[in-house]
Amino acid sequence: MSAFSLAGKTALVTGANTGIGQAIAVAMGQAGAHVICAGRRSCEGTAELIGGSAEVLQLDFADPMAASDIFADRAIDILVNNAGIIRREDAAEFSETDWDDVIDVNLKALFFTSQAFARAAMAREAGAKIVNIASLLSFQGGVRVPSYVASKHGVAGLTRALCNEWAAHGINVNAIAPGYIATNNTEALRNDPDRNQAILERIPAGRWGNPSDIADTAVYLAAPASDYVNGAVLNVDGGWLAR
Repeated sequence: MSAFSLAGKTALVTGANTGIGQAIAVAMGQAGAHVICAGRRSCEGTAELIGGSAEVLQLDFADPMAASDIFADRAIDILVNNAGIIRREDAAEFSETDWDDVIDVNLKALFFTSQAFARAAMAREAGAKIVNIASLLSFQGGVRVPSYVASKHGVAGLTRALCNEWAAHGINVNAIAPGYIATNNTEALRNDPDRNQAILERIPAGRWGNPSDIADTAVYLAAPASDYVNGAVLNVDGGWLAR
């Protein structure tokens, strides 16, 4: 069997209704996994793209404990923590509500979902893979997105911390830091000629990333090929951070 095959595995992908999450879910299905597509919005379209026995699960991580009970009754081998939100405002005007909303979804929910997943995997004495979606803003400060930056720095730190505790149990915890990816969320940037040109000039690869660039990396981190990769935050950014 290929070291990149996910045949016989079950993967839960959060925020799988569109964009990067959808691409990851589809790629994992193509690699042979049974995929559970989770999101607060309908993931039926993603399940249709995957075909076969793909499942849909409604989870709203505005409640950080939303996934705490879903791992006890079934064996899930791969968890992709992709769900996330962002709020934009000057730091001097940023509200407590916007701070809490972003931290709850992007960081608190990620931790407690991972905790529930890991507890179930350890109880089964089975190896497992966690793939977190970090950000370039896990390494940079950004502008007007203080809670998002804090949450994504936290994702990078948690990835390393959980690796340190769970690697001995056969659980790999890694993260992907996407660069500028052509999704609905970046459409406004790409439609702004000046901003689009400035971004492209900074990227050594000379192009925006595609969701498939992130999806293929996620498959690698979920597959046997990465069994000795643990606690890594992989930049998939066309060289942005190297500039």
